[in-house]
Amino acid sequence: MPALVWDLVGERYYETGVDHGVLYVPDEAGVYAKGVAWNGLTTVTETPSGAEPNAQYADNIKYLNLISVEQFGGTIDAFTYPAEFAEFDGLGVPVPGLFVGQQPRKTFGLSYRTKVGNDLLGDSYGYKLHLVYGCIATPSEKAYNTINDSPEAIAFSWTISTTPVLVSGFNPTSLIVIDSSEVEEAGLASLEAALYGDTTSEATLPLPDAVIAMFGGGSGGSVAATGATAGAPGTWTPDGSTPPGSFIALQGAGVTATPSAAWATGEYVQTGTSGVPGQASWDGTSWVAGPAA
Repeated sequence: MPALVWDLVGERYYETGVDHGVLYVPDEAGVYAKGVAWNGLTTVTETPSGAEPNAQYADNIKYLNLISVEQFGGTIDAFTYPAEFAEFDGLGVPVPGLFVGQQPRKTFGLSYRTKVGNDLLGDSYGYKLHLVYGCIATPSEKAYNTINDSPEAIAFSWTISTTPVLVSGFNPTSLIVIDSSEVEEAGLASLEAALYGDTTSEATLPLPDAVIAMFGGGSGGSVAATGATAGAPGTWTPDGSTPPGSFIALQGAGVTATPSAAWATGEYVQTGTSGVPGQASWDGTSWVAGPAA
């Protein structure tokens, strides 16, 4: 066995920065179906809590430790925020530009990117995508100061708590992190197309199972689907295979449609993204978003 060596060239890693913030607005079914850019992010602080030992004693000795449930929370600091964030900050908007405070706070999703660097490539080595589910923002103070000879922009800050969502094979979670330097490029491209949208689809936040499926994971280590049969919903082939993680992923996955003619009205298949954003159908030539029209 070789001896351990520290600080080899190319292995001096670090993380820095935060950018590409996106706020995800859930629909009536709880699907994060609409993403909007969050400009002006300055800091996102991740603050896990819980996972504390609770000592149990028996036979006059420390018998075991029971660990409390871990929770995920944090803070968001920014110079500004999307207009869509108002409803998540306890503001009602009866008409555009008019805000009514002390309203119920709603749940939202969030994603942001941090850079990964090393001693050879600097900040361009890679990045990590952070996906946060089930966020609730708590009220926070805003300090409006007079303009003086050392002006500063107002810094807004929100404390967030989260409610975990289900993920197959693991405990429920509020956080998924994807390291660009370790995952496959195809899966990463599919995920970023879903997170940030493109000319054909709006930005969405896929649920954990859909994210895992984009990188070839899933329950039982099943193979990727190679075919799709029309239905309401339709089925994927071979049996037990993992569907593409999103409509965007389906477009580049080379999946064969059955029948090859345009599907009947209302027929569709469900990708790894839940709800309407994950539905797709075959128009006789290519895959299109939503059930067949």
